[in-house]
Amino acid sequence: MIQEGERLILVSRTREYYVSAGEGTLSTDLGILDLGALVGASYGDVVATHLGTEFVIRRPRATDFFTHAARTGAPMLPKDIGMVIAYTGMNSRDTVLDAGTGSGIAAIYFGGIAGRVVTCEVRPEFAKKAEKNIRDAGLDNVEVRACDVLEVEGEFDVVHLDLGITPAHIAHARDLLRSGGYLACYTPFIEQMSTAYDEASRLFSEVHTYECMEREMTRSARGTRPSTRVGHSGYITIARG
Repeated sequence: MIQEGERLILVSRTREYYVSAGEGTLSTDLGILDLGALVGASYGDVVATHLGTEFVIRRPRATDFFTHAARTGAPMLPKDIGMVIAYTGMNSRDTVLDAGTGSGIAAIYFGGIAGRVVTCEVRPEFAKKAEKNIRDAGLDNVEVRACDVLEVEGEFDVVHLDLGITPAHIAHARDLLRSGGYLACYTPFIEQMSTAYDEASRLFSEVHTYECMEREMTRSARGTRPSTRVGHSGYITIARG
């Protein structure tokens, strides 16, 4: 049953809303919906506005938080997060260190897969907003730390860096990784990618850099064609110790 304050997605045939169950109302041009009526309901139930417009209640997934969660900047795209998960083999036995939390979107994806995630954000105000997003996602295996990743100690199976990477970050990640663990670096520019690749090549036995180009297909009465949106977002460097 849905609890007070729980985050939900309400979906009609034409609209989608990201809300919290509890006090207040959702006012739209499709009518007014009592958010208090959502408490005690179940996912998949149908609720209606005062005008009779019906909405299905959905449990939010990581994709919904990418779309709807409060942002402090541009998060990694799902295609790039997916590459990190795929090329590191991230799984439920892993302890993951994520640095450069931002809005916490990557940490939400990782938290749904890994056993434990520690995510570090050097800007306290960003860390605070990310922590709220992560709590809204219902994840109790993700710890948010407002700190510099270079201060982190411990052992990890995967280290993910989405920040201004320096040689010190690569060396520190190598010290934190368990034998056979993976480092994954997201870099939007070739110069940053080169720093990550060159330094990792000195310290790791396997290093590869990938670019994932994505094109969504658009379909209309006139025909079907690739979207004209830019498919590049960044480079993923994967290193294994």
